[in-house]
Amino acid sequence: MQRLDAGLRHRVRFLLNGRAVEGDAEPRMLASDFLRQVLGATGTHVGCEHGVCGACTIRIDGKAQRTCLTFAVQLDDCRLETIEGLTDDKGDLNDLQTAFRRLHALQCGFCTPGILMSLDQLLEEEPEADEVRIRDVLSGHICRCTGYQGMVDATLEVMAARRNAAGGEE
Repeated sequence: MQRLDAGLRHRVRFLLNGRAVEGDAEPRMLASDFLRQVLGATGTHVGCEHGVCGACTIRIDGKAQRTCLTFAVQLDDCRLETIEGLTDDKGDLNDLQTAFRRLHALQCGFCTPGILMSLDQLLEEEPEADEVRIRDVLSGHICRCTGYQGMVDATLEVMAARRNAAGGEE
């Protein structure tokens, strides 16, 4: 087994929003720093650096995780989805992002990428979630600008629209 000494750099390779990427990281480099500084994926924001605020949340192998609590070397051979991956190939916002904008579910936007990544997972895994469950997911994020109601409303609206599009009833 290779020893992870400080100063020794390791090649890290993974899929970032469906695209193969790679770069070198020291053993203690955080995933958030690797994304922002090495790969230039600056949509992932860093807030508290203690895993409390949720601003740095991305999806790693489909699960919402804090990048400030993950080392870059742990990303090797993983599949990452960041806020940049929620838009389509033309850069158009997805339905949740559009609902956030329309319903004023964000203000300064600093926390928004992490919140959107967690809610995107909720929409995928629990398309019938209720307001209590949405608020439970939001409780893992700190937003100092909004009262969260717009985020709840936007998520409920997207759930209803997706059900209708699938032929379900609202």
